[in-house]
Amino acid sequence: MSSNVTTNNLPFDKEIVDIVDYVLNFKIDSELAYKTSWYCFLDTIGCGLESLEYDACKKLLGPIVPGQKVPLGVRVPGTDFELDPVQGAFSIGAAIRWLDFNDTWLAAEWGHPSDNLGGILATADWLSRHFVAEGKPSLSMKDVLTAMIKAHEIQGCIALENSFNKVGLDHVILVKVASTAVVAAMMGLTREQILNAVSLAWVDGQSLRTYRHFPNAGSRKSWAAGDATSRAVRLALIAQTGEMGYPTALTARTWGFYDVSFKGEKFTFQRPYSSYVMENVLFKISYPAEFHAQTAVEAAMKIYREMQNAGKNSDDISRIDIRTHEACIRIIDKKGPLRNPADRDHTIQYMVAVPLIFGRLTARDYEDDIAADPRIDALREKIVCKEDPEFTRDYHDPEKRSIANAVTVHFTDGSSIGEIAIEYPVGHKRRREEGMPLLLDKFKKNLSRVFSPGEQSAIENLLLDYDRFTSASVTEVMDLLVKK
Repeated sequence: MSSNVTTNNLPFDKEIVDIVDYVLNFKIDSELAYKTSWYCFLDTIGCGLESLEYDACKKLLGPIVPGQKVPLGVRVPGTDFELDPVQGAFSIGAAIRWLDFNDTWLAAEWGHPSDNLGGILATADWLSRHFVAEGKPSLSMKDVLTAMIKAHEIQGCIALENSFNKVGLDHVILVKVASTAVVAAMMGLTREQILNAVSLAWVDGQSLRTYRHFPNAGSRKSWAAGDATSRAVRLALIAQTGEMGYPTALTARTWGFYDVSFKGEKFTFQRPYSSYVMENVLFKISYPAEFHAQTAVEAAMKIYREMQNAGKNSDDISRIDIRTHEACIRIIDKKGPLRNPADRDHTIQYMVAVPLIFGRLTARDYEDDIAADPRIDALREKIVCKEDPEFTRDYHDPEKRSIANAVTVHFTDGSSIGEIAIEYPVGHKRRREEGMPLLLDKFKKNLSRVFSPGEQSAIENLLLDYDRFTSASVTEVMDLLVKK
């Protein structure tokens, strides 16, 4: 094998070229996208801070070599770590995703586009600290928001028409691809180098969804996105060295991604890359629950209050009917034993049973001590899900993008409550005016978990002022978000 083969003269697949040219050339001019990305940044950082309360998450964070600090390294919000950019991206990304509480995109494929912030923020902090040390200006937070909008767009637009879950692949493949393109551009790679980097992301072996489903559902689903976004940073750094790419990584007969991993089908696209995804992204505001169940949980909370007024409790329930959409049936309609929190927060029966019993649904409610309450499993067995084809159509309609659920509770005395049907959760674009104040409350609550009142006040004064925030330097913001 020749050691100096570093180029390939084949033309790159159009799908790869479109991603790279979008990242390099498209100008974001949507004020809605920028304002939404600001809310997304706040919420995503807050989700990472809440995750620091869980030892299962914290044990995965920090340097690979215990105690190691990297000079001018990546900081991780809420901690005193200073890491290399790859491990920094993993730690930020794993914390963001741990509690399944950050933003969501639902289409033929679903996912959480803010997972990309792990790689974006790590790269921005690492570059900015070195820039400042060399007497150059830091990147601004508007640069971070621009990168977020573009990563959201790449992940979300591919997801609109292309289902990776139906071929057994996990959606974090799209985090890896989107993050690779965006962080490579942030690093200043040439167009050829970014093409190479994105092709490397498609060539990589991709995660199987088995860690999200019975009988293997487990905690990898909570760090898989951190792994993907950190791998993106690694691939960008590899491409920066001049390492070759693989132009037909998708379309090569027999050996390309389409033939090996996508049943020979090619991607289809509903729309060109712009800022559509960030403008329409879904926020998880009220409940740390898999998004297909958000409206069901909201309906269950309303029914719980009606039960209280009627003097009834969960022991009086004989059956619960949930009218829902196909994706919910396929992903989170589960019977039988649930072995861990990662299994429980992806089961609609569990997510509806808990509020009907306790009048709440928090991240703690997925832990073993709460799950041991025998009333939960007893009530789960009384819940029946049925697809409503109209709900499924509206779920895929680009003008609606609803996530509807309708819940009816029947009681042993023959009475019932419901049907309570909710089409759009609080975090949906159609409920933005209602949802954003609640999102800011969620952010403030998460700040208070980690920071003193004085620290929290300083963070809020900068981060909650949109104009100050967008013009602030990355180093200024990160200085506030770390623990001294």
